[in-house]
Amino acid sequence: MIEELRNKAGELLSSGEVKVVIGYGEGPSEGRVTAVMITGPADVDKLIFDERCDNNLALYLKKPEVKEFGKMAIVAKAADARAINVLLLENQLIREDIVILGVNLDGAESWRKGNTPPIHDFLFGKDGINQTWEEVDYGKLDELENVSAENRWEFWQEHLERCVKCYACRQVCPICTCTRCITDTNQPQWVPTSPHRMGNTHWNITRGFHLAGRCVQCGECTRACPMDIPLELLNLKIAKEIFDQFGFKVGMNAEDAPPMATYKEDDDQSFIG
Repeated sequence: MIEELRNKAGELLSSGEVKVVIGYGEGPSEGRVTAVMITGPADVDKLIFDERCDNNLALYLKKPEVKEFGKMAIVAKAADARAINVLLLENQLIREDIVILGVNLDGAESWRKGNTPPIHDFLFGKDGINQTWEEVDYGKLDELENVSAENRWEFWQEHLERCVKCYACRQVCPICTCTRCITDTNQPQWVPTSPHRMGNTHWNITRGFHLAGRCVQCGECTRACPMDIPLELLNLKIAKEIFDQFGFKVGMNAEDAPPMATYKEDDDQSFIG
């Protein structure tokens, strides 16, 4: 699979069809991977793809310094491809400006890495491993849902009070697209800037709601958090509610308008207290 991927990347660069290939390469420390920008066919051997490749590369498609290269190709797992669909739906990207090199780990069953990317121009690895949204593992979320509301609140307070407001979750999220975040606004100041319990709760819940119907469950926020806050669990709860109430599967295509950005007269409103 990796040789086929490298060959296609080299072909695209040699022909001038793309100016840069965004992919994975070996990191500066042993066993780690990093995002790489390949601009010449001589460097395609630097591309790798294996079970270590967790980063959601769709993040780089929005970067002005990457766009300056010209037309881009991107190595995209299932989660990356779902993020691309969300960005296309929100007019953050132009489809014709991107070549999507879909990758699928053979035999993997991870919701993040083991599915066929829902959008791709070329596919590397076995097709057909296509876990549905209904098959997402809600194990940890179900455990939390089975305790009292008071205990759930305390669970989140214990985690969120560790937040240091570094905003790594925001910076690494491929779906956080605001040029100026609400947390950077001080007139008026919507979110307290100090890392105390109230401010931390306000920030994380605000961000969670901003991702409602948009989060692709790539897990970047949880992995980037230096305080080990299970942000992915909060996002999963919101995603589950979106699916249960509206049947909306985030990022599965670039045509269906998300429920938080559209209105239908026959929408189920029974959940509104």
